[in-house]
Amino acid sequence: MRVMVQMRPGRDVVAAVVDPGTPTPPAAEVAGEVPGLSLDPAFAPVPVPRPRPAEPGGDPLSLDQPLVFSLAPEDASVLVRGEIQDRDLADRLALLATARPDIVGISADPVIATNPVCGGTPPVGDWTDVRRAVTDPLAEEGLDGRGVALAVVDTGINTEHVGRVLGGGNVSLNRELSWKPGGVDWDFGRFPVDHGTMCAFDALIVAERADLLDLPVLLSRRPGATALEGLLSDAVAAFAHLRSLLEAVPRRERRALVVSNSWGSFSPAWDFPPGHPGNYSDNRAHPFNLAVSALEEAGADILFAAGNCGRDCPDGRCAFPNRPITGANSHPRVLSVAGVDVQGRRVGYSSQGPGRLAARKPDLAARTHFSGSEAFGAGSPDSGTSAACPVAAGVVAAVRTRLTPHRLSPAGMRTLLRRTADDAGVAGFDHDHGYGILDTASIVDALRRRAKNGVRA
Repeated sequence: MRVMVQMRPGRDVVAAVVDPGTPTPPAAEVAGEVPGLSLDPAFAPVPVPRPRPAEPGGDPLSLDQPLVFSLAPEDASVLVRGEIQDRDLADRLALLATARPDIVGISADPVIATNPVCGGTPPVGDWTDVRRAVTDPLAEEGLDGRGVALAVVDTGINTEHVGRVLGGGNVSLNRELSWKPGGVDWDFGRFPVDHGTMCAFDALIVAERADLLDLPVLLSRRPGATALEGLLSDAVAAFAHLRSLLEAVPRRERRALVVSNSWGSFSPAWDFPPGHPGNYSDNRAHPFNLAVSALEEAGADILFAAGNCGRDCPDGRCAFPNRPITGANSHPRVLSVAGVDVQGRRVGYSSQGPGRLAARKPDLAARTHFSGSEAFGAGSPDSGTSAACPVAAGVVAAVRTRLTPHRLSPAGMRTLLRRTADDAGVAGFDHDHGYGILDTASIVDALRRRAKNGVRA
């Protein structure tokens, strides 16, 4: 079983991993010999900040409160990964904890995969329908994502393809700030046309001036992996990279960062069971779920696809018997995005709540299942909540053109989008659509009221 091991091997070693100005020590130098663990030498150790209550007297064990995250060497830990034998798993975990008292946690490192659509139904409308319904109200206000960084955490982006299908426009991609796992050979912006290219295209339908960051986490290599699978530990490293970009700038001056994630874990088979401290799907304290909290606290807007395990048409990989919006896809500090077609009808594969980390999931719904990127061939739809998520991320990036995180926090952004959503299904919140369908005309009206009331945007 692949696992992530969180440890505090000594202040000097932690300081060397945390310091961005020095090369990260190799895993063997950080972890040393760990009985029962086959260490992965290709995975660079990742610093893990320690959450602390933001208010004096706060409960140090509760994640249901404002938090600050410390990377001070006396607080932080480091993450390495490796494999332990599935046989006699409980005994091997006990051996690790006994042999190395500096190990503070052993967590699941499940396989993660993209969220394409199930079935083969044809597209409903095309991307110009999405532009008319979603983009035009924002564009009339000059909200086009200019100056906003939009990170696509997926299988890599092909900017030439995106630009061509969008009509020959220039696609802005910041290669210097992008990140990829070890062993991924292609250059940023030049990956084979696939799922990540679709996601980038769908985001730029709405926020055409955003600066893309390319994070091909789903191309991380492991024995037997397909081109559309990765490991959650690589996502931990990617989120740590994004947080370091924000933390390098004073908070008041931080650039807006929107993070689009159209992937998730489909099966409990690669996870520890619920209640185990290393469980991912149901555990807010898992290292990746903490990484999500830390990145959001630093000022990033984070969106996740709700998934394609809806009762009407579940993806064939869906193996959770109920509550399929799991792990970070159901995190209380992200926008979990369901899917509707361009006519506002819920698509049958869109996962329904309640979520496992937060019950009120999904948060809202966005357009999907339209003809657009041609990533899977002409005539194939941009589909699944995989397409809905970057469309919603494009909306957030467009709003961030003027409304910086210093003026409206990520939590405030989530509230704005929920309150302006077009209610669908039963009145109020429901587990099919969340608070409703993203409504950019209502968002623009809310921003105008903000300006009229003297709140800078």
